[in-house]
Amino acid sequence: MLLAIDTSAGTDVAVVSEGGRVLAQARTTDTRRHAEVIGPSISYVLRQAGIGPQHITQVVCGMGPGSFTGLRVGIAAARTFAFARDVPFIPMPSHEAIAHEWRQEHPDHEGAINVTTDARRRELALTHFAETETVAREFELVAPDAVPTETTHVAADSVAAAHLALAWLDRQARGVPADPDEVLYLRAPDAKPGAVPKRVTT
Repeated sequence: MLLAIDTSAGTDVAVVSEGGRVLAQARTTDTRRHAEVIGPSISYVLRQAGIGPQHITQVVCGMGPGSFTGLRVGIAAARTFAFARDVPFIPMPSHEAIAHEWRQEHPDHEGAINVTTDARRRELALTHFAETETVAREFELVAPDAVPTETTHVAADSVAAAHLALAWLDRQARGVPADPDEVLYLRAPDAKPGAVPKRVTT
């Protein structure tokens, strides 16, 4: 069983079977209450799935792009759960879940897509996915009017943890390894306007 957690937007938690069946999901859209809801959300999905912590074999965690405050809550919870159960911690770009969900809903679209989420400061975090692709590369910060119009634009305000796990299962099936264990913060604390976003190793 996979426990998936993402706090890059709201708080999203899910339990997914190794065969790709979504057994339980919990979503809170409030972006200011991650710490208050993460624990109850994990307990809820385990209960709804009819399993205990001992049945989880992998913990899949969304690594952003997102804010420092939001991401650290989900990542800390995921790391703690994985450590306590001695199971693998799988870091995944949050935008990959959005791309995976969109492509499942639009199976006839094989072209490239641009996934965006709110980056605040009147900017968007954008990840480009090539034709048929759902594996994320580097993201960039762009103004809303700078999103390329020649590529299908997928704007999202939430990340489905279930699709984060499903995207990881797809990677496994294709022999694609997990990304490096690095947090994709929108901006470094001392970033200047226009600075290039950085991956931050933890």
